[in-house]
This record gives sequence, C-alpha cells and structure tokens, in this order.
Amino acid sequence: MGEGSGSQGGGESLLFLTDEQLRKGIEAMFFAYRGFTADPDRILEGMDYGRAHHRALHFIHRSPGTTVSNLLAILGVTKQSLNRVLRTLVEDGLVEQRVGRQDRRERHLHLTEKGAALERELSDAQRARMRAAYRAAGPQAVQGFRQVLEAMMDPEMRRQYNRMKESGG
Repeated sequence: MGEGSGSQGGGESLLFLTDEQLRKGIEAMFFAYRGFTADPDRILEGMDYGRAHHRALHFIHRSPGTTVSNLLAILGVTKQSLNRVLRTLVEDGLVEQRVGRQDRRERHLHLTEKGAALERELSDAQRARMRAAYRAAGPQAVQGFRQVLEAMMDPEMRRQYNRMKESGG
C-alpha cells in the first residue's frame, strides 16, 4: 500500500483511530445534523410544528397505512408524545386515520393531499442538501457513509431500517 492509501482524509489509518479523530467525527455529525434539519425547521417554523411532526410525516409517507404501533416502534417515542403529534396532524388535515380491516382496534395512518404536499416540501429541501453533499463527496464516500451510519444503528433499529430498505421506495 502506498502513502495515504488508508483513507482520503490525510492517510489516517481506519484501524486505529485516536480519541481526537473520533471527536472530529462526532462534531462533524453534530454540525451535519444541524444542517440537515435546518431547512425543514425553517419551513415548519411558522406552522407550530417541530421535528417530531416532520418525522411522523416522513414515515407515514414512506409506509402509507402504517399503524400507530409501528410508527411508535420506528420513532422510539412514548405513546403519549406520538398521540399529541398525530392529534395535531389529524386536526390540521395533514393525516387521516383509518380503522383496520382485520383488527378494528388498529388505526392505519395516511397522508392527505395537504400532508403529502408538506412532506414533499420538507423532503425536497433535505434531498437537495443530501444530493449536493453526495455529489461533492463521490460514490465511494457515499457508500462508506451509509456503511458507517448502518454500523452505528442498534440491532433493532437496523432490522427496521433493513425492512424499510427492502420494501423499496
């Protein structure tokens, strides 16, 4: 192996990472997350919605007809917290709840036209940021980035992520 073949970031070996290198990665993640959420936050600012509303809209869009219990598992929030978010989204005409056909106790969640339009606006902003970053970093970095993110997931989260990934869309 030649000089600097360990990684593109100055030849740092990926086998032995110092606390300083890990700190830099942690800080980069914090700042990247701020950027990633800044665009949707600006859109939601005047609507009295927050990131919990955004996440609910995203995953209802991603899995139309998902149940409240499935959404609870994906979001990892309390039932009380999710009910508060869903109540607002339903009252404002963004989400509709349909009673389950097999189990009438289940509530299946769907975006309304208005909800789909807001979700699209929020996602478009994040996709634009992600697309620009991916293009700047290149395909190998994108693949490596995804591998790092997947490796950081707890096993149950990774299972949920993989189920969503396999369901397409």
